[in-house]
Amino acid sequence: MSKIILFQGDSITDACRNRENDNFEGSGYPTLVKAQIGFDNPGEYLFYNRGVSGDRVLDMYARIIKDVLNLKPDYMSVLIGVNDIWHGMDWNNGTGLTRYEKVYNTFIEEIKAELPDIKIIIMEPFVLRGSATDNTEDQPERFNKFSTGVYEIAKAARRVANKHNLPFVELQEKFDEACKLNEESYWLMDGVHPTAMGHELIKREWLKAFNTIK
Repeated sequence: MSKIILFQGDSITDACRNRENDNFEGSGYPTLVKAQIGFDNPGEYLFYNRGVSGDRVLDMYARIIKDVLNLKPDYMSVLIGVNDIWHGMDWNNGTGLTRYEKVYNTFIEEIKAELPDIKIIIMEPFVLRGSATDNTEDQPERFNKFSTGVYEIAKAARRVANKHNLPFVELQEKFDEACKLNEESYWLMDGVHPTAMGHELIKREWLKAFNTIK
């Protein structure tokens, strides 16, 4: 029987996936992961992408039954957090650090309680300078506030991983290192959403974590 791998998160995971066809995982790292693992292990895994563009941790938690528990995955990775900051800056609808960590912990706890054998990977939120994050006339300190917020959210995600003894995929440092090779927009098209090369970076780090738990 094939084991199920579930990708959970926001638009970075969503990557324009097809809601009507689980064979199309979108244009991001879930498809790249699926291609490699599926090629190397024919028929051993099924893949589901349930990332939703615009989601904060609160929105992801609201989908826990339909998009996690009902699927009964053997493996799940989670990348969530940038919208918890972004929505606060632009629409006064951010999550806040304390609530983010609390809801994230609850999300993991409830999944582990119902699916005790599941293996979970926590991925680090990240940000670079770009059209969505850089300073504007109305927000001259936008990038500093954006990046500081995401860095703090990332620390909270790491604490969630540590609390539940889960692997944590570091991505901010990897993107910072990649920017020494080429400019930010080569990796993240707007400071948030990865290009093809950015998704390849995420895929490679994802696989390193998966290989420790499979």
